[in-house]
Amino acid sequence: MRSTGKSLVVVLLCGLVMVAGCATKAQTGAAAGAGVGALAGQAIGGNTGGTLIGAGVGALGGYMIGNEMDRQDAERDRAVQDQQMNTTVVHVQNSNGSTTPVTLQHVGGGKWRGPKGEVYSSLPTAAQLQGAYGF
Repeated sequence: MRSTGKSLVVVLLCGLVMVAGCATKAQTGAAAGAGVGALAGQAIGGNTGGTLIGAGVGALGGYMIGNEMDRQDAERDRAVQDQQMNTTVVHVQNSNGSTTPVTLQHVGGGKWRGPKGEVYSSLPTAAQLQGAYGF
């Protein structure tokens, strides 16, 4: 095996080890990008320099893509957490002994919105929700 081929194998093995321990999409993207870039650099340049340049460019591109994906995931998680913090569930007792969970969304100013879009001036009790959601 030529020296260039050995370099490529070493770069790819390092990339695989890095991917196995990656915690974020940015890290995974960087490692995968380095591997793909090394292959492309080897194919185009045919030497160690091309392999290393390809690995570097691929790692940078993969990191940038993965980092954006991580940012979007974190933003989505914050939105879900915010929504969960602004909701509450009131359990309405039904005539057969079962309960109906009613999820209410806090809309500010002490007001709450029910699942049907109705707005309450304060957090309604199960008795207040009985007519609309109980049976």
